[in-house]
Amino acid sequence: MSLQIKINYPETLPDALQQTREQFEEEAKWAMAVKLFEMKRLSSGMAAALVNTDRVSFLLNLHHYGVAMIDLTEDELLTDLENA
Repeated sequence: MSLQIKINYPETLPDALQQTREQFEEEAKWAMAVKLFEMKRLSSGMAAALVNTDRVSFLLNLHHYGVAMIDLTEDELLTDLENA
């Protein structure tokens, strides 16, 4: 079963962004999925499912939103390097 979110926005908003309604709604869906992933609320797989794409494609598109594919602290990165 699939649920749906309804978001009200001004009719002129897509045009102001030089997008079609479909392009704006797709971008908004991606922005939500990326932000939830960035906040660590969704896994990359769950976020990818939200935008109907595969996990690798989702991860490869994160840079369009200024989000890192891997978000480790310096300590976590150093620990990973020591254990490699």
